Amino acid sequence: MLQSDLIQQHTQDLQAFWQALVGGDAAAAQQYLAEGFQYNGPHPINTLSGPVAFVEQFYMPLRTSFPDLRRTPDIQFGSEFEGNLWVCSTGYFDGVFAADWLGIPATGQPTGIRYGEFWRFAEGKISECVMILDIVDVMRQASFSVLQGYGGRPGRVPPPRAGDGLSVPDDAATAISLHLTEAMIYEGLMAYDGKTLESMHMVDYWTPDMKWYGPHPIGACESLREFEDFHQRPFLEAFPDRKGGNHKVRVASGLYVASTGWPSIRATNLGDYLGVAATGKPITMRVMDWWRRDGDLLDENWVFIDLIDLCLQMGVDVFATMREQIAKS
Repeated sequence: MLQSDLIQQHTQDLQAFWQALVGGDAAAAQQYLAEGFQYNGPHPINTLSGPVAFVEQFYMPLRTSFPDLRRTPDIQFGSEFEGNLWVCSTGYFDGVFAADWLGIPATGQPTGIRYGEFWRFAEGKISECVMILDIVDVMRQASFSVLQGYGGRPGRVPPPRAGDGLSVPDDAATAISLHLTEAMIYEGLMAYDGKTLESMHMVDYWTPDMKWYGPHPIGACESLREFEDFHQRPFLEAFPDRKGGNHKVRVASGLYVASTGWPSIRATNLGDYLGVAATGKPITMRVMDWWRRDGDLLDENWVFIDLIDLCLQMGVDVFATMREQIAKS
């Protein structure tokens, strides 16, 4: 089978896997997972080994809390990276928040859980998953404010403006998209001189009205200027020596590129961040990105950071902050 056909088959397999799982047939869903399947998820779920652990410790508690759970991908495609075949997807789980989840009190209201995920296939089975969920945004929807942002807009993250996130071709555009994205990361972002944002020359890589969608409370940025003011500047003040691009996966297809690392970024926490005081200590970050190119420049970026894991390294337990707010209410 041609690699392009195999990727298409794996993309369909992933869809069938989720349809079985969300449809309540966990036994059928587990047939898609290899015996040695490993799940790397956000804190406090973290690493789970084996299909049974994934279903019982991740999926069933989620399904119990959201009995009418639905999964809606906004972007989904696959590609090869360093000899492995991956399918990536980002979008939302939606459902009525009917029972407490991860200690977050149920609201009885419709709730969206933003997800990013990368699935590795081997010998016809899913052998690994890397996933980040925007759990802090679920807390926001339950009326808890546990971290402080810098001006980015809260709320549901939209799908691609062009509406083409589920029909991503692997064509001549792929190499162009991958080259531009890698140049932006390794020649642009890594050129930061520790003093000015202009040293990274982001104007050479992004459209002026680019859209950047980060986790809550960083939020959405509606232009290159907002991206710099609401994300890049406070981020670099907190982690000026950050080194990124340590990718476990980097895949591309057509106008889209996606990557994740576990961790992807290493840095020293030299400034306050999201209302959490600086520690002066080294940290790591679990990060995911999806980019879409428009013409010669990048135009949209969907970003995930496991902020709960990051804050723990900075000495703050976000769940403890939430429990304190619950006790005072």
